[in-house]
Amino acid sequence: MRTSRQIPTTSAPVPTTVRNLGILAHVDAGKTTVTERILFAAGAVHKRGEVHEGTTVTDFDAQERDRGITIFAAAVSCAWNGHRINLIDTPGHVDFADEVERSLRVLDGAVAVFDAVAGVEPQSESVWRQADRHGVPRIAFVNKLDRAGADLDTAVASLRDRLGTVPLVAQLPIGREDGFTGLVDLVRMRALTWPADCDTYETADVRDPGAVGDADLRAEAERRRRLLEETAAELHPVALEEFCTTGTLSDETLALVLREVTLQGSGTVVLCGSAYRNRGVEPLLDAVVAYLPSPADLPPVRGLGPDGGEQERRPDPAAPVAALAFKVAVTATGRLTYVRVYSGTLRKGDTVLDTGTGRTERVARILRVQADRHFELDEARAGEIVAAVGLKTVRAGTTLCTPQAPLLLEPPTVADPVVSVAVEARRSADTGRLATALVRLVEEDPSLVVRSDPETGQTVLSGMGELHLEVAVEKIRRDHGLELTVGRPQVSYRETVVRGVSGLVHRHVKQDGGAGQFAHVVIDVEPLDVAEGAEQHEAAFAFGSTVVGGRVPQEFVRAVEAGCRDALADGPLGGHPVTGLRVTLTDGATHSKDSSELAFRTAGRAAVRAALRASAMALLEPVAEVVVTVPDDAVGAVLGDLAARRGRVTGSAGRSGTTAVTAVVPLAELFGYASRLRGRTQGRGTFTTRPAGLAPVPETVAAVVLAR
Repeated sequence: MRTSRQIPTTSAPVPTTVRNLGILAHVDAGKTTVTERILFAAGAVHKRGEVHEGTTVTDFDAQERDRGITIFAAAVSCAWNGHRINLIDTPGHVDFADEVERSLRVLDGAVAVFDAVAGVEPQSESVWRQADRHGVPRIAFVNKLDRAGADLDTAVASLRDRLGTVPLVAQLPIGREDGFTGLVDLVRMRALTWPADCDTYETADVRDPGAVGDADLRAEAERRRRLLEETAAELHPVALEEFCTTGTLSDETLALVLREVTLQGSGTVVLCGSAYRNRGVEPLLDAVVAYLPSPADLPPVRGLGPDGGEQERRPDPAAPVAALAFKVAVTATGRLTYVRVYSGTLRKGDTVLDTGTGRTERVARILRVQADRHFELDEARAGEIVAAVGLKTVRAGTTLCTPQAPLLLEPPTVADPVVSVAVEARRSADTGRLATALVRLVEEDPSLVVRSDPETGQTVLSGMGELHLEVAVEKIRRDHGLELTVGRPQVSYRETVVRGVSGLVHRHVKQDGGAGQFAHVVIDVEPLDVAEGAEQHEAAFAFGSTVVGGRVPQEFVRAVEAGCRDALADGPLGGHPVTGLRVTLTDGATHSKDSSELAFRTAGRAAVRAALRASAMALLEPVAEVVVTVPDDAVGAVLGDLAARRGRVTGSAGRSGTTAVTAVVPLAELFGYASRLRGRTQGRGTFTTRPAGLAPVPETVAAVVLAR
């Protein structure tokens, strides 16, 4: 962390002039370059950084610069047309989807970046669905229009077909591929052109033949404007009324409708450009201000009050403080906690309550974040995203609030890890340092899990993928100077019920002097009926009770459910967690003196374990959807290799001498696939993956796994 410097503190902007947005995309779609050009256009930096040179602002970590990809979500801030834009550049690789999830939890809007050649790619679709779950309004930016094969219409069609959104194309490119020189703003009907080697653009009225002499361009702009008006009229009643009355839409009405459609999520405004060539960035910033919401445009944040009831907090700087910590960065010189302030005004020196633990902590300093640079502030008002110094025990997902007005906000969800490696210090004297390093690592990245293997005594590090663990191990080596021995990656298996049991009876009786323990339960165990497809088995567990007549009081029913959940930690096949089952409590009995919640929890745990031993069980493994893009002459070799890896091909599409093969492949079979693919395609093949849930393991493979 670089040394902070004090800058003159001005009053924070009101929430209507703040935009909290993220940049979302598939890896290599140009997210970081878009972020870099936004900072340059806004005057936040005075020299354009380049990913291939390792000089970008947001990819400041040594591993990011070495690998040429974004690994850690980086926050930056800039000003544009009187608005404060707080921007988070998120990772595009599937292994770092948790960073995207935590960022989306605190963002108000997003810019989804798409490659003009590839269109919607697997991870673009994944982050889009994540934004859908969080209800984050977004606009689309089709990037890299200067590339060979770039086509805006094809990219827009992929948005419509794969994302299910209604695209509202608000710009028209001027020129194709290398000849891309500018664009037409279809809302204001202006032609924006960027002269060669110039950072500013020239404008001309498209409707004026004297200003734009290309008659074909004027005609195409009018046609596209008409299509945009028709689409807007289909989505918004105000636009429909004006369109039916006058046969057209005014520029002002069209701009208003595009904003409201974006906020409602019923359509997506589509912009275009080439961030690398610095074309289309200023109009993108204008669209961010015009179409994406401010904190004041969103519903009040909701949380649980001290009585367990739901409460609301509006983004009012005068209200009690309510903030959510979404990221922790631990460095050799300090601990930064990134927070989104939802209500109130957070000032340095304030004492805040950690609602989850009941502890109070003091905010020593408040910083405006510019990637790895920080500028001190006196306060952060509602709607701001800042970093706080001095919070010693706060973790990602912690709610911070005024002690006199406690509120618990919903934390970001954390996905279960799917890949594990054993990690040991090469020198026994470094074991303690390794333990400290792992604790710090998990503080920064909640999607990493550290545990001790009960059989071998080894320290096991689990994460979201092979690259995720490689980055984590390398971070320990670089930051702490440790020499490590790392085992071969192992996937996290699950067990599930194929055929359950009914009427299983378990009676728990314990008498050893004094009050005893008594609980009698009867349960049914069956497979959980979930939707077929990639998301199957992810519902994990469902519990119900059909007990009548008060034979088991409600507080004991809850204890039975807790015991059932305890039993799911290790299954009967190989000690793997159990998922995808339903347990129903059908009957039971109590004792007037000896029955207790502890007794029924113990009975529930023992009953489920007995039921699982009596059920037909199956082993599940994580699978991934893989898209392999290879030259046409290498398709056969790739298909054969996928079949050898137990892959199931689900589709293929050809384009410009290449074929994209889509398959569902067990994650365990993908370790080392990058090297194999390069060998089979002479370095010309690429592949991407995204999680596709869990799938049953074939019996022959399961026997090998369980015998380990």
